[in-house]
Amino acid sequence: MQLTSSECALVGFLVRRVFMPVGLPTTLELSRRLFFVNMNSTCPDFVIGETVCLPPIRTPFYFSLRQSIFDDIPDTYVAIAAPVLTFWLMSLMFHCLDISSWRWLDKYRIHESEEVKSKNLVTPWEVARVNIFQNVMQILLGLAWLTEPPEVSVARCQSEMESLGRMLVLVVRRLFGKEIGMKILELGGPEMTHWLYWWGIPAAQILFALFVLDTWEYFIHRLMHTNQYIYRKIHSEHHKLYVPYAFGAFYSHPLEGFLIDTLGIAIAERVACLSIRQAIFFFVYGTAKSVDDHCGYSFPFDPFQLISGNNSDYHDIHHQAVGIKSNFSQPFFVHWDVLLGTRMTREDIQERRQKVKTT
Repeated sequence: MQLTSSECALVGFLVRRVFMPVGLPTTLELSRRLFFVNMNSTCPDFVIGETVCLPPIRTPFYFSLRQSIFDDIPDTYVAIAAPVLTFWLMSLMFHCLDISSWRWLDKYRIHESEEVKSKNLVTPWEVARVNIFQNVMQILLGLAWLTEPPEVSVARCQSEMESLGRMLVLVVRRLFGKEIGMKILELGGPEMTHWLYWWGIPAAQILFALFVLDTWEYFIHRLMHTNQYIYRKIHSEHHKLYVPYAFGAFYSHPLEGFLIDTLGIAIAERVACLSIRQAIFFFVYGTAKSVDDHCGYSFPFDPFQLISGNNSDYHDIHHQAVGIKSNFSQPFFVHWDVLLGTRMTREDIQERRQKVKTT
């Protein structure tokens, strides 16, 4: 026997009235379970003919059914503005550390403060001017590139999950055969569909976007070092910052800034088929990671430096004369450097110096 929605509500009310005075901590959870068990029972089987039957939508904590994250501000504008704000706020934070007189920071500085003034061939004002130009380029491309997202609704999510469920049926049947596949689907089809839709596929899209951007930047960056003409005319501008600092993360020739920092991110976003809210995360994370990679500090508690070996110390080696032909990977992983033999560590530098001393 199946209960109607109103009957389920009545059962939940009676359960609360009976058990609440006793103070049992699981009273509310019990009423919820009674409700959802009944709702799920409207689907006797996961696979019904050529379609699938899914329980009501259960949205995860990170998802909002609001059409825009912020009232009266379209998500496309947030995607354009968020990385710009992230760059200036993070850079300002590290600049405050740079000009502070806190002695405890000295042990985390990769270079002495005087090195920034003596070895860098470009002034902070020149860096700021180029950054503003880069921001304008990013905003203009963002306005032309990003499109209005589709309407956010339960019906759309349900439709997409049903399409995913039908695809899951085909894949599982192909992998395990019809008989075993049907048993697997009946046991966990709804849960697998839910996990794939809300967690598995979105995470895979983000990781793929990171991989695409890393690949784009590695090979463009390496070309700019191996081709002397391109290096002299374009990429050498970025290496005027011998000692990197946060505001200089995106200091470069305008053509390089467009190819690597703007076009590369746009291509990764489009190839990975990111939603507008995934794109916001991707743009903000990529910007924050690039700023952190140029910050000039090696903090043991910095989350960006803990996530990946491609961090501020790793990229600082590339800015030094000894490592200028190494560590081309940016900004997330080091796999291309490892696979193609262009990785250099502090230990490698020490070994080279020892060899020079002994010869």
